Amino acid sequence: MQEINVKLDVFEGPLDLLLHLIQHLELDIYDIPIATITEQYLHYIDTMQTLELEVAGEYLVMAATLMAIKSQMLLPKPELPEIEELEEGEDPRDALVEQLLEYRKYKYVAQTLHAKEEDRSLFYTKEPMNLSPYQSEVPKLDPNRFNTIDLFLAFHQMLEKRKQQGPLETTVASEDVSIDDKIHLIQSQLRLNRSGLQFEDFFNAATKSEVVTTFMAMLEMMKKGTIRVKQSAPFEPIMLFATEEEEQ
Repeated sequence: MQEINVKLDVFEGPLDLLLHLIQHLELDIYDIPIATITEQYLHYIDTMQTLELEVAGEYLVMAATLMAIKSQMLLPKPELPEIEELEEGEDPRDALVEQLLEYRKYKYVAQTLHAKEEDRSLFYTKEPMNLSPYQSEVPKLDPNRFNTIDLFLAFHQMLEKRKQQGPLETTVASEDVSIDDKIHLIQSQLRLNRSGLQFEDFFNAATKSEVVTTFMAMLEMMKKGTIRVKQSAPFEPIMLFATEEEEQ
């Protein structure tokens, strides 16, 4: 005796069952062999009834529809040319194919939304909290004073300007200059110029490595609070000053 395995709640309706049979048998949904699909469908219904499982009425309605389509396709066609021309292009399977295509489209959308729902369930959403007690602890910059992000943007603009003004070819001997060396150099220059120096005045070096080292030294000094960067007005030169901490 052949063992029969039945898994309940697999199909969500007769159209879902038909789509499964079409995919399993590798059939063309636009040219369904109605005899084959009807036989397989009735076999499924018969299996459920044999196991004394309740078969929903919509499954029985679809079985009757398949048998009606099969009967129409088995009927002999009239041989009169006039009648053949009138019935040309009509196929009793058209309505069923249209339902299957529509159902397949909505099933795909449902599966996609379900996958997105599962992905979203992996995220934890934190309730909004009041951050006002912490706002007073955030240091505020003086008017026209820059932070490290502003300085980085200014550095980027300066590099782009140097690319346009620089020679096409050049040969320069490299020198190893450390960040500490650049910090001491910037400190000594700012001590001699209490009124401040322009940002671009520190980037007269020809090598890219020295330019980068100079900029890293500036960021380190801003982090330690030994220099401050200001701009009096938009499009005005960016100025560097020694802070009171550096002077002390």
